[in-house]
Amino acid sequence: MRKIILSAIAVMAFGFTNAQETRFGVKGGLNLTNFSGDVDTESLVGFQVGGFAEIKIIERLAIQPELLFSTQGAKYNYIGSNDGDLKLNYINVPVLAKFYITKQFTVEAGPQIGFLVSAKDEGDDVKDFYKSTDFGFNFGAGYNFTDNLSLGLRYTVGLSGVVDGGDYDDIDDYYDSAKNSVLALALAYKF
Repeated sequence: MRKIILSAIAVMAFGFTNAQETRFGVKGGLNLTNFSGDVDTESLVGFQVGGFAEIKIIERLAIQPELLFSTQGAKYNYIGSNDGDLKLNYINVPVLAKFYITKQFTVEAGPQIGFLVSAKDEGDDVKDFYKSTDFGFNFGAGYNFTDNLSLGLRYTVGLSGVVDGGDYDDIDDYYDSAKNSVLALALAYKF
């Protein structure tokens, strides 16, 4: 994990030296999370908080690496048992291409890697049952109120199964496996 984080920092540092303009910021907001695939779960409300760098490549295009703490998971109801909450906490590192349609409106897309920090099922530690890394792809849009303040809506499609030791007999089993699904609304402030 250290090698991945150090590599990401090196890539960002190289980008900063070659970029026309770089701005740093902080962001935070609400997550509406669930699992996609052939699983019977309901949405869980969480949050995300972290920082980002917006590296302008050309006037209307920027690369935006982020480092976010994100609470994710889902509500479940097993037959014969009570409802429960499965809470998965991640450190997510998305790297987005951000395109300015106008000065106010932006669209963004890019890959994300997440590192599992903790996993709790009704307060019990279940981290050993879940994969330590998660891969996803982000699609989003944003509105800039000012040069510093913006609001963004983003959807993260999970690309990898979250359950550790999931054996897949065929590709259909993989597609039906539980994957993270996150809809996030976040307020951001650039310095």
